[in-house]
Amino acid sequence: MNPKAKRILKKMISYSGLVFFGIAVFMLYHQLSKYNLSDIKHALTDIPPRNLILSVIASVLGYVALSSYDYLALKYINRKLAAWKWILVGFIGFSVSNNAGHAIVSGGAVRYRFYTRWRFKGFEIVKMVMFSGMTYLMACCFLIVVGYVLTPEHAFGGQSGSKATTFIVTLVSLIGLIVYFGLCAWYKKPVYFKNLSFKVPSVKMALAQVLLGGADILMASLVLYFVLIPFADIPFNVFMGVFIIAQVLGVFSQVPGGLGVFEGLFLLILPSDANAAHLFGALIAYRVIYYLLPLAVSGLTLLAYEGYRRWRYKKTALAR
Repeated sequence: MNPKAKRILKKMISYSGLVFFGIAVFMLYHQLSKYNLSDIKHALTDIPPRNLILSVIASVLGYVALSSYDYLALKYINRKLAAWKWILVGFIGFSVSNNAGHAIVSGGAVRYRFYTRWRFKGFEIVKMVMFSGMTYLMACCFLIVVGYVLTPEHAFGGQSGSKATTFIVTLVSLIGLIVYFGLCAWYKKPVYFKNLSFKVPSVKMALAQVLLGGADILMASLVLYFVLIPFADIPFNVFMGVFIIAQVLGVFSQVPGGLGVFEGLFLLILPSDANAAHLFGALIAYRVIYYLLPLAVSGLTLLAYEGYRRWRYKKTALAR
């Protein structure tokens, strides 16, 4: 590929980050457009203020954990970066991928736009994105096992098919964790994938992946739990197990925000005397707090940052 074609390709990939941000906005609008403003207003006003505040705090802490994925990925590739930079990229990247779906592509495009400005190579960004994906996957495996231990009588009733499926998923998750930590402990050779070499993380870093990813998913679950418990008496261990399954299914289905997955699964565990309208309201609040507000804040942050860069560029050009 000639130098001109490379420059064009790099620009296309860089600007695709803005395209995915636009897609995220559209997808969130599509998710919420089925609810009118009065629905959203009633959903929020019916929830006690204390629960709303706790839900917002959990969302903030969740995005702090998500942003820290980038910090851990930077350590994995042995690169250092100012804290405000990886926090900025992590927050914007995950607020976009949470809404747009296809996290590796949409989040990766955002990261490419930012990290290439800071002299990162394309292969380094790919390694960071893949490492973050593995962090999330191992965290899911860990929490599925924990959820199964905490809830031996699973939330989906006494059907033998449900129990068998739950046991198989848990067993696969446990085997995945054992294999991953075994490789981290004893396998020291690089792993090759499409001409890229990936070093196997240390056991210490693997443990950090599980704990950080677990904190992310735990905080995300608390966002919904706090707005749901005023209307339904659901044990947290049961709730957590269903939330993890909903998260995993949402990621693999590539449906932005797991739209429809949460609704279907949580209808199964609601007590029979619970009002389905309250679930509807809690899910609206959850989507507003965990998806809409972070996307709005990241959008304003992105605009401010891009505006600042252009101002500095013009100022430098005039000084010459």
